[in-house]
This record gives sequence, structure tokens and C-alpha cells, in this order.
Amino acid sequence: MPKATTNFAIQSLRGTSQVFFMENALTGAAFFVAMAIASYVSGVWATTIGAAVGVVVATFTARLMDCDAKSISSGLFGFNGVLVGAALPTFIAASPQLWVYVVVGSAVSTIITAAFAATLTSKWGIPGSTGPFVLTGWLMVAGAFSFGGLDVTGDTPRVPTDYIQGVAAIPAPMELVEIFFRNIGQVYLLDSWISGVVILAGIVIASVRAGIAAGAGSLVAMIVSIAMGADPSAVSQGLYGFSPVLTAMAVGVIFLVPTPRVIVYAMLATVTTVFVQGALDTMVAPVGIPSFTAPYVLTMYLFIAPKKLMAPHPHKPVAEHLIVRQRKLSEPRVPARPDESGAPT
Repeated sequence: MPKATTNFAIQSLRGTSQVFFMENALTGAAFFVAMAIASYVSGVWATTIGAAVGVVVATFTARLMDCDAKSISSGLFGFNGVLVGAALPTFIAASPQLWVYVVVGSAVSTIITAAFAATLTSKWGIPGSTGPFVLTGWLMVAGAFSFGGLDVTGDTPRVPTDYIQGVAAIPAPMELVEIFFRNIGQVYLLDSWISGVVILAGIVIASVRAGIAAGAGSLVAMIVSIAMGADPSAVSQGLYGFSPVLTAMAVGVIFLVPTPRVIVYAMLATVTTVFVQGALDTMVAPVGIPSFTAPYVLTMYLFIAPKKLMAPHPHKPVAEHLIVRQRKLSEPRVPARPDESGAPT
């Protein structure tokens, strides 16, 4: 277990690593290297800069609001901010107004993280995870359509069906390798498979078991999405894989103790996430907002919620309950007899 620290830089780097459930500053640094590689390849640095701004603002907000010191040290108030900072420049064109938006959104993600902790986690024991990022991202991207200083980029809102279903071929071996790593890189909204390699290496630095789970999640998502005939373009970009990667890690090794039964359970959750990805992509596309990690968040919430109640409770037949209740209701009440002092017994 890493030692608690008040060093702001280490707290921020740990927040960056917590996107993949790791508490390791070196892993966080590796993730920034992965983002820088993707920015260098694309020539667009707004995502990397936004991620840095996001984690710094989110962590600073948590310290300013005097949030739980242990959680701040672990980076638990930073990872939603780094995702907000990376996501907004991905879907909104660079402008002075965008950077104001990034700062505000990152700060708000910390408030929502605290709200989730006080409700969802405190009451039901379900981790908020990237739920605050999804909520903040949806609100910020949807709101951007209302402001002239913000230009939402990407396709016109539509239902994602403009590809010929049933004719997709299995990708070539090298492309399969690239898809495998893009699935991991897209958690940080990175289209570079090389960035995915660096991110997976960063995960392994912190936890070999988590790295195996991430790889398994990517592999399962790739197989299921191709076998089910998902949009080949989306599959190739890793857009069907990043949420399943998080699900495999969360359910398989992070929030449940790994056992053979849990591995099967995590595999079911991972497959389910692929289907939820398709469903949510279809539902949010006409609105003009991306699904972000909502498929992972929804699936993880549903699969983690019953962790204390996995075994069925023993019960008696309903008819027996009814018979007993009717018998009690039909029995005449015997009036209480007073004792020698005159008090009823």
C-alpha cells in the first residue's frame, strides 16, 4: 500500500493512475507519456494539455474543499477530473471558452465525486468510479450546443446504423493486435495503439493481476464485438473495448476478491458491457453526446451491487405463510384474566 503523501504532484499523478484503479505515481506518469505519444502522432495536443489541467484542478479543488485527506493522497479525487479534461477538448474545438469549460468541469467533477461517495458508496457500498466523469461530461458536452463560443466537433447527431450489417470480415492479424491495444488506449480517448501498449505496461508496473484483467477484457470485447457484427469502423478504433476493459478489471480484481467463480462472473459482466455499449451508443447518438464510460459504469454498478447478496435467501412457500396467517386471524382472542391484584395477565 503506497504511503500517504501531501505532495501535490504525486497526488495528481496517482489520480491519473486511478483511471485504471492503480495508486502509483509512476503508472500515472506512464499514462501521460501515452497521451503525449497520441498527441504527437495526431499533432493535436489539446487532449494531453486538457488532461493535465483536469487532474490539477480536480485535485486542487478537493484540497480546497477539505475533502478526505486519505482519498486525496490516493488520487481518488483526481481521476474523474483527468478524464473530463481529456474528453472536453476531444469533442469541443479549442478556444478560450473551452479552457474555461475544462477548468469548471474538472472542479465540478470533484464535487460530484464527493456527492457519489456520500450517497452511492456510503449507503449501498457501490463505488462511484467514473460515474462522476460520465455525468459531468454529458452535461458539459450537451450544454456546449447552447453556447456560440463552443464548437462541438464530430458527426451530426444520428442513429449509428450507416454501415452494411452482416458483411464485415474478420480483421487481419496485425489489425487485431492494434485493436487489442486501442481498446485499452481509448479509456483515455486515445486512438493510438502504441499508447495502449504504454498504458498496459503502466498498469503492469502497479499490478500484474490488473494488467492480465485489462488484457482479458480487451480480448473478450474484441471477440464479442466482431462475432456480433458490430460496426467495423467502431471496432477498429477501439470504441467497443474500452468500457469492457474497465469492467473486467473492476469486477474481476478490484472490487471483488478474485476466485474461479468471480472470474466467470467478471467474464459475464465484460460480455454484458459490450452489449450495453451498443445500446447506449444508439440511445445517446441522436442527442449528440458520446457514451463515454457509461456502459462500464452501468454494468459495474449492476454487477457490484449484489455482491453481499449473491446467495439466495432461504424461504418458506408463500401458501404456508398465508395458511398460518389465516389461522391466526380466525382464532378467537381469549380475554386476559386479572390476577389477584386486579391487573390483567
